[in-house]
Amino acid sequence: MIKQLFLLAFAFLPVLGFCQEIKESTFTSEIQEVTVFLTGAQIFETASGQLSTGESYIVIKGLSPYVDEKSIQVRGSGDFIIQGVNKRLDYLSEQRFSEKVNALQDSVSAIQQNMDKERGRLDVLKEKTSLLNANKNIGGTQNGSSLSELKQAMDFYDAELMKIKSEELNIQASLQREEENINKLLNQISAMQLSANEATSEIRIRVKSEVAGNADLEINYLVANAGWYPKYDVRVKNVSSPLSLTYKAEVYQNTGVDWKDVKLRFSNGNPNQGGQIPELEKWELNFARLTTFNPRTQNFGSVSGRIVSGADGSPIPGASVAVTGTSIGTVSDSEGNYSLTLPSGATYLNVNFIGFQASEVAITSSTMNISLQEDTYALQEMVVVGYGAQEKKTMTGANVRIRGANSLDAAPAPALQTSVVENQTTVEIEVAEPYSIKSNGEKTLVDLKNYQVDASYRYSVVPKLDNDAFLIAEISDWSKYSLLEGESNLYFEDGFVGRSILNGSSLQDTLEISMGRDRSIVIQREKNDEFSRKRAIGSNITESREYKIIVKNNKSQSVTIDVTDQLPVSVNSDISVQALALSGGSLDPQTGKITWSLSLPPGAQQELKLQYEVKYPKREKVILD
Repeated sequence: MIKQLFLLAFAFLPVLGFCQEIKESTFTSEIQEVTVFLTGAQIFETASGQLSTGESYIVIKGLSPYVDEKSIQVRGSGDFIIQGVNKRLDYLSEQRFSEKVNALQDSVSAIQQNMDKERGRLDVLKEKTSLLNANKNIGGTQNGSSLSELKQAMDFYDAELMKIKSEELNIQASLQREEENINKLLNQISAMQLSANEATSEIRIRVKSEVAGNADLEINYLVANAGWYPKYDVRVKNVSSPLSLTYKAEVYQNTGVDWKDVKLRFSNGNPNQGGQIPELEKWELNFARLTTFNPRTQNFGSVSGRIVSGADGSPIPGASVAVTGTSIGTVSDSEGNYSLTLPSGATYLNVNFIGFQASEVAITSSTMNISLQEDTYALQEMVVVGYGAQEKKTMTGANVRIRGANSLDAAPAPALQTSVVENQTTVEIEVAEPYSIKSNGEKTLVDLKNYQVDASYRYSVVPKLDNDAFLIAEISDWSKYSLLEGESNLYFEDGFVGRSILNGSSLQDTLEISMGRDRSIVIQREKNDEFSRKRAIGSNITESREYKIIVKNNKSQSVTIDVTDQLPVSVNSDISVQALALSGGSLDPQTGKITWSLSLPPGAQQELKLQYEVKYPKREKVILD
């Protein structure tokens, strides 16, 4: 009897489970704000909809598949309790393609339809040719046709066949052109959809409500495959004018979801960077022969190349290329090409793109083509632990900032307006106007700030290495501008003069910006062979050297020029170095560097002399040239 009751109860379990199935409600959501970090972005969305009585799931669909499940925060207002939140991939949701992609696909369909018609016409012409060939013996010599009739028939067949062949050739040429156009269109669609995925993701929010009614939600989360790089335009009209500094953000996003008319913020933070303070490990000192030294790497001023797929060598547009450990980077163009100005000490490039394994490569040349290998890791469903029970009519989740749609409806300002917000650990630049950035891997430049900065100018030259003078702009109290290290385009006297690095991470009170070369300052350094000689005195050899440095100002205004040269520094007690004449230059005995500060009026020139003497044993040799 007990066994029968047990079986009966077991049979009712599926029915009870079916009756208790939790209902689902799909809410529509819109992205309101995006905070773009140096790596990654935080998305702020709002959602609303109708809730039914009891327990149910609120489903937010069509989200990026790269949502970080640990970062999801939800807060809601209404007569309900949020019991838990989880994220999963949605392979059934239809991908939302951009209007441009749809237009390209429509063009491909139209060309294919026309090609089908042309192939049908070729079939008709083929049948027409067969019909002519089958009937060309009619009226032949067997029934006594005259020569004139035969000639008339030959002219008819000749004319008709020529028309058919000519039309066939035109159609075949048209088919070839259309095939090439289709291939171009398909390649363009493929390039635009490199960031597309087979799945979107969805957030499922389990709620409990005593009564049916409206529910409003605010959701924010981190998403990968997005970021920005600081860029600058530095313009100087002349050395008597202030410096114009335009602060820009080079933004990229391959999240799979377009950002349409959203409020943008650019943060110097990096949520993917560890927040744990490092600990010092024991420093074990040993003999030099038992110590391993890392070889000194060669420094390059810039690096460029192409990012390609390791599978077939095809270019990868939209790949992120960054100098490891800095905020300097860029995005590859539609042909996979990239170009970067390198800061001093740069050793590695970090390259990332969706569907490929991240690669960190040593900078060994100024031209580096980088091959990425496909990533076979499959995205899996990820779940977030839900928040605990909350009081009714309370906000659930972390404190997030969301501005409603009304704040985005204001009329756009004539010029892009931004403001700087200093948080406890980060600095954010807010863009006042709504902005749209498509998820297509293309880089988008956003003007953030334009500063008119009072600067002092001087020229600096190292004639031993380079005879060109470099214009240096010096900015005091520069920390108030919240600048990051980044590439800068240099414009002087209304012309582009090159690229440089703006070192926003400098610890100096004065920020120095190299404005590039100015060939209106002429420098010449030459060795005076008459003074440069070698003689033996006792057991020692004495060698002397003299160099003449001529500096001329061909500009129409006075300039200040810092000239730097050097003496050799002895690291052996048997070698002595003595300065004989420095033309008033300042010598640092530790480094051997000599510095002259010159003020030259327009058209003036000045000659500097550098004389020194080196003494060493006869049995040894030294290299002075």
